[in-house]
Amino acid sequence: MTIELSMLAPHVPSICHEKDVPEFQKDMVSAMKEVAKEIEAIKPDVLVLVSCHWPSTFFHYVDCTPVHKGILTAFEAPDLIRDVPYHWPGDEELANRLVKAGEDAGLQVQGVNDPYYLWDYGSVVPLRYLVPNEDIAVINLSVTLAASLEETNKWGQVIAKVLRESEKKIVFVSSGALSHNLVRGRHNKPTVTEHAMDKQFVEYIMNKDYQAAYDMLPQYARFAKVESGGRHLAMLFSMIEDGWEPTYLADGQSSGSWNAMVTFGNKKSVKIEAEADSEYVK
Repeated sequence: MTIELSMLAPHVPSICHEKDVPEFQKDMVSAMKEVAKEIEAIKPDVLVLVSCHWPSTFFHYVDCTPVHKGILTAFEAPDLIRDVPYHWPGDEELANRLVKAGEDAGLQVQGVNDPYYLWDYGSVVPLRYLVPNEDIAVINLSVTLAASLEETNKWGQVIAKVLRESEKKIVFVSSGALSHNLVRGRHNKPTVTEHAMDKQFVEYIMNKDYQAAYDMLPQYARFAKVESGGRHLAMLFSMIEDGWEPTYLADGQSSGSWNAMVTFGNKKSVKIEAEADSEYVK
């Protein structure tokens, strides 16, 4: 089997509970719910997710826990995300294979197998929409602050090789934002300069010029404060197959950040009717 679908997904805390989602973020929720149907049709064995809200200092961590169960209160935003239960299966065997492959490649990789490890909201929020039945195994990955974009991309290539050689069908999720220079007030958009860089980055992606998008990342991350320094994006590029079609489904602001729902697959995802204007969502 192989990687069937990859995506960039938002995790802004104000979308955790659908009833509380602001109007300007509803398109992102609608898009994730549509992608959930696509995931359900694929019937993947495992969903591998890298979260910008699992920032590890030195090691690349892989969550090898066989069952992910807990109650999340987000320490950053306990008013928005409080007492949220989650319960997804894991895949200990495949996770351990990722750890070994990383070690064999000379990378600083460690496995975490701990039923008391608490998931972050960068994992829980998108999964509540993408896998609402909690019936697909999940393997979580950290973003490693001591690792450069180049090292993170190399780790992504190692992961992709293991996933492509696996007998299982895989969906890969990169949970994070584009520009991320945060300010108070979730209705605020990025600055004109920051958003110009968002648009250029997205243009490269939509034109399938992934090398240009990757080459842009260091300065883009520096000037637009891309979430996790762009590491989640460096990893995502490793998961995109030749010939895959990018689909830009939705976007929206959150406290000065720009967030997008973009899929990559062997066919275009079904587009939703966007409520907000976007030059990429038509």
